[in-house]
Amino acid sequence: MKQKPYQGMIAILDFGSQYNQLIARRVRESQVYCELIPFDVSVSQILKSKPRGIILSGGPASVFDGNAPFPRQEILHLGIPTLGICYGMQVLGHLLGGEVRSVSEREYGASELYVDEETDLFEGISSPTRVWMSHGDQVKRLPPQFRILAHTSTCPVAGMGDAKRKLYGIQFHPEVVHTREGRRVFENFLFKICACTKNWTMSSFTEFAVDQIRKNVGKGKVVCALSGGVDSSVTAMLVSKAVKDRLECIFVNNGLLREGEADQVRRTFAHSLHLNLHYVDAEERFLSKLRGLADPEEKRKVIGEEFIKVFSEEAQKMGKIDFLAQGTLYPDVIESLSAKGGPSATIKSHHNVGGLPDSMHFKLLEPLRDLFKDEVRGLGRELGLPEDIVKRQPFPGPGLAVRVAGEVTRGRLQILREADKRVQEEMKKHRGFEEIWQSFAVLLPVKSVGVMGDQRTYEYTIALRVVTSIDGMTADWAKLPYDILEKISNRIINEVKGVNRVVYDISSKPPSTIEWE
Repeated sequence: MKQKPYQGMIAILDFGSQYNQLIARRVRESQVYCELIPFDVSVSQILKSKPRGIILSGGPASVFDGNAPFPRQEILHLGIPTLGICYGMQVLGHLLGGEVRSVSEREYGASELYVDEETDLFEGISSPTRVWMSHGDQVKRLPPQFRILAHTSTCPVAGMGDAKRKLYGIQFHPEVVHTREGRRVFENFLFKICACTKNWTMSSFTEFAVDQIRKNVGKGKVVCALSGGVDSSVTAMLVSKAVKDRLECIFVNNGLLREGEADQVRRTFAHSLHLNLHYVDAEERFLSKLRGLADPEEKRKVIGEEFIKVFSEEAQKMGKIDFLAQGTLYPDVIESLSAKGGPSATIKSHHNVGGLPDSMHFKLLEPLRDLFKDEVRGLGRELGLPEDIVKRQPFPGPGLAVRVAGEVTRGRLQILREADKRVQEEMKKHRGFEEIWQSFAVLLPVKSVGVMGDQRTYEYTIALRVVTSIDGMTADWAKLPYDILEKISNRIINEVKGVNRVVYDISSKPPSTIEWE
């Protein structure tokens, strides 16, 4: 077996911060592998993973809470360089003999940080520099052997360290974009203090993952549900690189896809990339099951159940299949762990191709489970996937069924497809398109009066939804230039029969969701 591409990893102990995934992303952006692990991890588990460093994350708790999460104290005495962030710094102060106190006013937002000792952690950092604070407690008395490294006007100990034991704490959040030199702080910790090397690349990951897939699959066969989305596409390409023609891909056309999407998937994967692609035209099956349904959850349930039936039927035609490949990503893994009682709040659940019949005894293959979305896109490029697949925006599993608000009919789907096609064409001309997370049309179950050619009309309304986001867990509506909105609106109303009004959704997530249903 080849050496893992993440020797010398960083262990991030999860204390429930809303920014935990950002910490992990910042470390990996520096080409160092890291993992989020439970705060109460055992000493033996830490030693087994052989980390070059440990990061104690922030979190919503106070060290004074009766059920406050604390790591095993022995971990702080293993000689492994450690950085505590916000609550993590308070944990260091509390467990190592310092004093933490509540402050009268919670400090939240931007603050000016003054560097007192420009060594190790703060080497090359400007003074003052803008940082982001979010805390109600502070370290008031340093633990023995620690020194003050930085302060703000309201926080006398905003950075502390014991260079001999390589233990450091910072009260601010270097992982958020509001901290101007946060990347430099992380790089100082990773390379100057932990002596990490830059060995986390998609090239090294590809080599390792292919080797692992070959080892796990042996001479077995693999089936993959291919939708044409980024995750399933990269999964299929990676597994194909490992097992060649022993991969069978199933593409189910449920009749809920966007304009030309089914043809594009077949053209790309069967003809250009030469994968074994089994195309199933199940449009009639899905539309008949959806007839008369308007409730979003009922629609999702019916679509999910029917997909499993179609997928199972097709897989059974292939003879003996040993593995099911799924595009599970690292955020899915983190959230699944949270759902089992971890300190991070559960935001959503993930199912992928769950609920398969008991008779189908597949072993699960999840080659992307260590990766974030941006890393998956990088892996896709490494594997030679076309840019239109790599850059593809997230698309819901139930497809257009959750963008046709209310009952789904063939006619309403066609109106939405035509409208969405215009949205995509115009958005791709937008200079800031790369910064957009999702842009799409929603057909509302609302008709309104209009005037076209001096005649009264009574037709549907299209809602335009365009959002920016990092990972889809939170999102903000995109402040598009008026001329783009005008162009999209004019094209839809003039070119799509059945629509006479376009509205723009200016709600963020939370409290709204990105999708309407």
